[in-house]
Amino acid sequence: MRVLQWLGILEADRPASDAQALAAIEAQLESLDPARARFLACFAYLLGRVARADHDVSDVEAQEMARLVAERAALPAEQTALVVEIATAHGLRFGGTDDFLIAREFGALASPAEKLALLDCLFAVSAADRAIRNIEDNEIRRIAAELQIGHQEYIAVRAAHAAHLDARRRSPDPDRV
Repeated sequence: MRVLQWLGILEADRPASDAQALAAIEAQLESLDPARARFLACFAYLLGRVARADHDVSDVEAQEMARLVAERAALPAEQTALVVEIATAHGLRFGGTDDFLIAREFGALASPAEKLALLDCLFAVSAADRAIRNIEDNEIRRIAAELQIGHQEYIAVRAAHAAHLDARRRSPDPDRV
């Protein structure tokens, strides 16, 4: 037993790497080419990262994630729902370091156009409830930086979703974070 586990700081069953973190999602995508399955597993995880930025994944965010994954993977609805559920649950449980490692892996797998498409999808997930909270916007900005998306590109994609930004609304809802 490691000292951090004994102190209760590190869970004994925590995956040792981002490779293990994505394994459950990839298992659901076994009918696809392994490289494509890995790409989609990273994609789904990053969508979940934005959805859980406010520590709550709403039903509309999960539905938008499922729509986006299904659209890109051409998967049956049941399989798509399971991929989204695994990505969200893993992120809620482990997040942190895995967030950066998985973003870095997606960055290595994706073309510049695919990175921008992901960025648009991240904004779509956060706007699913018709409001992009500041905490979600900040998380998207962190992901864009991790993917080495330039500031001008980030701003161009963000502008398409400006109507939903809490920071741009005249009278923000005081109950929103």
